[in-house]
Amino acid sequence: MKNLFSPQLLKWLLTLLVIVLIVKLIWFAVEIKILPSVGINQAEEVAGKSLYYRVNLSPNNAPAPKKIKKQVPVHSIKDIELLAIYNAPDTTVVTVMYKHKTKVLGRGEKINGFILEGAGSNYATFSKKGKNYKIDLLKGKKSSGSGSIRTATRVSSPALKATTELDGEITDAGDHKIVDRSLLEHYAKNMDDIYKNIGITEVKEGHALKGFKITFVKRGSPFAKLGIRRGDIIKSINGQEITSYNEAFNIYKNIGSVENLTLVILRGKEEMELDYEIN
Repeated sequence: MKNLFSPQLLKWLLTLLVIVLIVKLIWFAVEIKILPSVGINQAEEVAGKSLYYRVNLSPNNAPAPKKIKKQVPVHSIKDIELLAIYNAPDTTVVTVMYKHKTKVLGRGEKINGFILEGAGSNYATFSKKGKNYKIDLLKGKKSSGSGSIRTATRVSSPALKATTELDGEITDAGDHKIVDRSLLEHYAKNMDDIYKNIGITEVKEGHALKGFKITFVKRGSPFAKLGIRRGDIIKSINGQEITSYNEAFNIYKNIGSVENLTLVILRGKEEMELDYEIN
């Protein structure tokens, strides 16, 4: 059998293979030592793959909002402070402070859901939903803020009509007015009838009470005949300045026994006197 490769050809192929290997080694050495390491881009392209997240923005899957419960304010008798008391067998009037405002209440009137039932020498009693409450009179504390003595109502009613048809008359005598005593006696016993004909609010300078302002006078009422007008500020009665609710109540308590009455009022910027003879 003949040899496929002669020894001479095999020797030549081996020599060529050695030469190729030597050349590759020389080129590798040259590439490392001589050629720069920068400036030649040998980037390999890699197929990129987009990364993304699936986000469901559908409102149907949104959580239902939580219902916020409304907080109902709790009305407490402790929110009311008792500042003054006027108590007679047939009339009870108190001055209270609620939410930094003073208010005068008659028996049966309501404040903060509590109804005034009566009063003693140093306390007042209220009721609410069948329960009774007692408030003690504050001592040595002055009232603060702006208060009112019940705004007069203009709604006609049988009680209101009765107050305009009293037997007592008011006669104009020129420099003064003559008032029938029966009128004073009626209003001394029926304080609620006063508020149906006239509205009054307190006037203060800081914390000091300086008088009472007339906010409304019913046309044709006895108070209109007395010459009192809306906007008048009553400064004093019979020479006694009104600097507290107690002083005002004391004057009211003794109004039925006076023979002459003088009101000092401030009308606009003018101070003037209104004189009355009680007959």
